[in-house]
Amino acid sequence: MLLQSALVKREPSSSAAYSRIIAPMLTLPPDHTFCVAPMLDWTDRHERVFLRVLSRHAMLYTEMITSAALVHGRKTRLLEFSPVEHPIAVQLGGSNPAELQQAAAMTVAFGYDEINLNIGCPSDRVQAGRFGACLMDDPALVAQCVAAMRSESGLPVTVKCRIGIDDRDSDAYFERFISTVAAAGCTTFIVHARIALLNGLSPKENREIPPLNYDRVYRLKQKYPQLQIIINGGISSLADARAHLQHVDGVMLGREVYQNPFLLATVDTEFYGIPKTAIRSRFQVMQDYLPYVQSELEAGTPLQCMTRHILGLFKGVHGGRQFRRHLSENAYRKSADITVLQDALAFVTEVSISE
Repeated sequence: MLLQSALVKREPSSSAAYSRIIAPMLTLPPDHTFCVAPMLDWTDRHERVFLRVLSRHAMLYTEMITSAALVHGRKTRLLEFSPVEHPIAVQLGGSNPAELQQAAAMTVAFGYDEINLNIGCPSDRVQAGRFGACLMDDPALVAQCVAAMRSESGLPVTVKCRIGIDDRDSDAYFERFISTVAAAGCTTFIVHARIALLNGLSPKENREIPPLNYDRVYRLKQKYPQLQIIINGGISSLADARAHLQHVDGVMLGREVYQNPFLLATVDTEFYGIPKTAIRSRFQVMQDYLPYVQSELEAGTPLQCMTRHILGLFKGVHGGRQFRRHLSENAYRKSADITVLQDALAFVTEVSISE
C-alpha cells in the first residue's frame, strides 16, 4: 500500500510512488468502534498518516484547534491534511457559537468527516479562554455551540467530555449535561471516565489522579441507548477495549497508542472483521510510510517532524533501542534525509507479527 502525500490545498507529488492510491481509503465513513484520541502536539498530520498505515478503520482526530485561531489565523496551515487520513474528525475548542459556526464552515471546505467539540481539557490556558472542561458547568451554552456548528456544516458534531468537574461528581449532574447537549442534536459523546479538577491539578495530573469511574459511563449508555457512547481513559490494551465494548459503543485510546503504535496493527482484524492477511509487520509499516516521508522532505518538511512519531514502533523488539537512539541523535540535523531513517532500520531485527 502506497500513500499519497499531497495535502489538501497542495499540489500532488509527481513521484511515481503515489500512482497507486487506494480509492476506498477516501470513502470510509466514520466508525467509532476504535478511536485514537486527539492529543495536543502529538496527533499532527504526520502522526495521523503513520497511524493510518497501521489501521485503515480506526477513527482519527486532529489536535484541538481553537475556533479563534481558525477565524483569525492561518486556516490552511491548521486544517490541511492528507486524503489518506479519512475517516478523520477535526477537534475544535471554543465557547462562542457564532465563532464556532464560522470554524465549522471552514472544516467542511477542507473535507473533514466529523467535528468534535472539546469539553474535556482542564488546562489553565483553556479555562482562561472559557472552553474545555469548564464548559460542563454550562450545558446550555454547549448545546448552543453544537446547534450552531450543525446548522452551518451539516457534518456530525460530537462532544468529548468528562464525567463531571470539581464537586459536580454525580450521575444526575453528568446525565443532565448529556441530555441537554443531546437535545441540540449531538448523538455521539466521547467520555473520559474521570472528573476534571479545575483548580490545583495540571492536565497530566488530571489524566491520572481523579479515579476512573467506568460504571458511570456504562450507566449513561443504559439510560440513553439511542446515543452512541465512546469510552476513554486508562485503556491500555486491546483486551481492555474488548471488555469495554460489552457495555458501550466504542473505545478511545491516546497515549498508549502513541507510545506503542504497533498496538494498532491488529485493530482492523480485531474490531472490523478484516482478514488477518491484511495485518502489516513493523517493517512493512515502515516501507509504506517511507514514500510519505520522502515526499514531505521534498516539500521542505524537516525529517524530525515525521520520525518523532515513530520512535515507539519497535518497542520491545531487538534493536529497537538503537533504532530510537539513531533517530533521536540524527533526525534533527538540517541535513537529515531519508537515509537517516533507513540506517536506523538496519539496527532492527524483523520479527513475526505476533511478537
